[in-house]
Amino acid sequence: MRYLLSLFLLLLIITSCEHITEVTPAQKDQDLIGYVNPFIGTGGHGHTYPGATMPFGMMQLSPDTRLDGWDGCSGYHYDDEFIYGFSHTHLSGTGVSDYGDILLMPSTSIMFNNGADGKPGYRDHFTHDNEVAQPGYYSVHLDNSNIDVALTVAARSGVHKYAFAKADSLKNFVILDLEHRDEVLSTKIDTLSSTELSGHRHSKAWASNQKLFYYIKTSHTFKYLKQPRRTKNGATSHKAALQFDNPKNEEIIIKIGISAVDEAGARKNLETEIGNKTFDQVKQEAQSTWERQLEKIVVESENSDYKTNFYTSLYHTMLAPNLYQDVDGRYRGMDLEIHQTDAFDYYTVFSLWDTYRAAHPLYTIIEEERTNDFINTFLAKYEEGGIMPIWDLAGNYTGCMIGYHAVPVIADAYMKGIRDYDVDKAFEAMLHSASQDKLGLASYKKYGFIPANDEAESVSKTLEYAYDDWTIAQMAQEMGNDEIYQEFTKRAQSYKNVYDPSSGFMRGRMRNTWFSPFDPFEVNFNYTEANAWQYSLYAPQDISGLINLSGGNKAFERKLDTLFTAETATSGRHQQDITGLIGQYAHGNEPSHHMAYLYNYIQKPWKTQKRVHQILTTLYTNSPDGISGNEDCGQMSAWYVLSSLGFYPVTPGSNEYAIGTPLFDKATIHLENGNSFTIVAQNLSEENIHIESAYMDDKAYPYSYLKHEDIMDGGELIFNMAATHSRWAKHPAHSPKTSIEDNKFTAAPLIAQGEANFKKATEITLATTDKNVDVFYALEEDGNNFKKYRLPIKIKDHNTLRTYAKGRHGQSATIETPLFKLNENYSLTLDAIYANAYNAGGDNALIDGVRGVKEFRSGTWQGYDAQDVVATLDLGKAQTITSIETAFLQDQRSWIFYPTEVTLLTSTDGENFEIYHQEQIDAASRDEDIAIKSIKGKQQGTQAQYIKLIAKTLGDLPEWHLGFPYQGKSWVFVDEIVVQ
Repeated sequence: MRYLLSLFLLLLIITSCEHITEVTPAQKDQDLIGYVNPFIGTGGHGHTYPGATMPFGMMQLSPDTRLDGWDGCSGYHYDDEFIYGFSHTHLSGTGVSDYGDILLMPSTSIMFNNGADGKPGYRDHFTHDNEVAQPGYYSVHLDNSNIDVALTVAARSGVHKYAFAKADSLKNFVILDLEHRDEVLSTKIDTLSSTELSGHRHSKAWASNQKLFYYIKTSHTFKYLKQPRRTKNGATSHKAALQFDNPKNEEIIIKIGISAVDEAGARKNLETEIGNKTFDQVKQEAQSTWERQLEKIVVESENSDYKTNFYTSLYHTMLAPNLYQDVDGRYRGMDLEIHQTDAFDYYTVFSLWDTYRAAHPLYTIIEEERTNDFINTFLAKYEEGGIMPIWDLAGNYTGCMIGYHAVPVIADAYMKGIRDYDVDKAFEAMLHSASQDKLGLASYKKYGFIPANDEAESVSKTLEYAYDDWTIAQMAQEMGNDEIYQEFTKRAQSYKNVYDPSSGFMRGRMRNTWFSPFDPFEVNFNYTEANAWQYSLYAPQDISGLINLSGGNKAFERKLDTLFTAETATSGRHQQDITGLIGQYAHGNEPSHHMAYLYNYIQKPWKTQKRVHQILTTLYTNSPDGISGNEDCGQMSAWYVLSSLGFYPVTPGSNEYAIGTPLFDKATIHLENGNSFTIVAQNLSEENIHIESAYMDDKAYPYSYLKHEDIMDGGELIFNMAATHSRWAKHPAHSPKTSIEDNKFTAAPLIAQGEANFKKATEITLATTDKNVDVFYALEEDGNNFKKYRLPIKIKDHNTLRTYAKGRHGQSATIETPLFKLNENYSLTLDAIYANAYNAGGDNALIDGVRGVKEFRSGTWQGYDAQDVVATLDLGKAQTITSIETAFLQDQRSWIFYPTEVTLLTSTDGENFEIYHQEQIDAASRDEDIAIKSIKGKQQGTQAQYIKLIAKTLGDLPEWHLGFPYQGKSWVFVDEIVVQ
């Protein structure tokens, strides 16, 4: 018996110790830069570039193969066959075609035309067989001129190496093109000597006033040949040719420094960073720097494609933000003035709507010191420009994207103990960002949501502001500021005001009723680059609250399941960012990025593991088209880096990461504090993707989340993998959770039934998403005497309805809604089909008394896609007409053009019409202004019962337009037919 007991105890000890493994850090099997494939993302819609750059460097020295267009944003696309030259600034994975500054192109003849028009030019044919891209290095053979090109860089400077085929000084040219890409504001080319040039290029595009200065030093003397002065409009050329004296046919070396400050800064940058170093020395230093950067995370796997995808992704996360400061500490601030600091490095290119989700959380793990620099940069920009930027570029506010997402970047870092900056100034800047009145914030602060008719993308902005506010509350609580904590905890619950319990989706509220007709697949102006599917699961600060709104765990699970299995088609406006679809989950765009991890919050981690593995292995590939959407300055790649390690920051600011499923047998994160954190996946295979059990530092780990401190303290996390799911992390106590329990607020009521615009009468029914509250209302004649709502409210004439709700969590905001009675005699017939996304209220939108404003996404314009507008208004009886007026919107950057011809006609019988007024419009003329054009005809004594409007669409986009010829036709936006 004693023997059996001993045997049992021995077996128990052996069983309990099966997980214990001698864990050593992951080891690299070769130089990690060899796993980086910079061509990943250069095809499809990835919008990356393959050229040479340094980690977070100022210079991106890369080939330019495409001059414009959506898929030419980075300057390079893998499908192209011609190179126009090599410029020194590029954006990684964005949706705009800025940069491309200071283009150099070797040539065997003088041709100032770039060849884009099909005429002879300096562009040159190339093939990918003769092209090499590595971190810090790029080379290519130019077929037509038989020239070999190689490029390498330091942080603010770079080196070109050109090898010509023949020793013929009459055919050794380099073209300097300062017109390339953006609209030129000013240029200068000064020849300082027979081997030196300096100057500037100031340009306008997304960054409305980008200032760049350069200094060039050549290995051989040159003869400076400037393009002759143009005669068409007297403009001075911005191009020149350098003819090199090269009788021995040596490699021509061109070194260049750039600066946003001045020419002296560009020269000092070059001389300090490169000076007399050879091309190979600069390349070696660049690649050694990249190797050290990539060694911050070492992974082990037999799958070389997985390692290539991983290290290319890690590389992509280090291409932005970009250093924007000279070696002497000077930089150009958001006021476009020169500032100086030695306290931190100053950066630009913060694509914060994208990168706050995963890229910046990744930096808090592997780039702590640089995260301090980023935040110090935010605070400098706040002092220079008056507010922290949303998306800044080269000292310019771009006005792009939504939210105030510098705020969660700061809060997340602060909560993780990264605090080498003025914390009080940071908190002041955060509150300042949240207290503005622009971009819908005035309505958001007043009502707790943004009405769709007040501001475009109202649902997305409401949701993102609410999350940002929660991060302010978290930091306030940590700092002991209870007043701010309470205020912003309430604001963080604003997401509830746009949740429609009847449909289960987040919806726009227009005139305090739901935007309709409603189609969750429709991409419309209520959402940012998305539809209702892709934003209705966004409340990372209160996932428990979102689950409760949805009806509990089972209902939430059904919602997630349906998301991933729904049809992949979308309706409404075409949105090129919505890519990488699995059902309606759109991995190619950021609002979806956290969704696969939400199963963890309802104790179904195996479903998270299944979906995360699917995304990792199908939407990231080792190919030019290997990223399922715009790379977006590192966010797409940061998702891959973190998810392939096995975790993801669903809620930055919470200090927790939801666990997914690891892709590598072993991975080690080498931290700046000297610690290392190693993740081991035992029994991992293509089938074994589910976590059967886990151990943290030899202790059972039943939780489906990680704490930031566990990573930063170092240690080991071991996953035992299996082909089927187990009961691991299925207890609620072991699941991640975000929940707002304090300072609950009361959601504002809305019109659930009834029309805000009506003819004879309307009957208003009020409702709220909150339970156990009372709703109160007052009409215009009631003054401030509010009544408790019990029965539908009957309205027979123009009026104003005010409502609020009151419950145990206090009183909601008071919402005021104008009620407009249409002319009972009027009826409108539309012989064209408007887009539901831009219905402006439906069939009577052109006679509802609401006039359109300059924002096409305000819900006040009726939009027609690639068709003429034909509308007939029946006045009910013949009457004398003195004027007829209508209006059209122009926003050419959004594909909205004036009609080419507008005709107003009248009739007494509805069959025989006569022209009352007609205007021709030069709609195709390029005009960047957003404008409203009123068309008004006046005649005295005209009898008419019927008014017909015919507005002819421009149709095909003009050749100069960004969308020509690939992205459809023009739109006509019309509003209101006013008859006097």
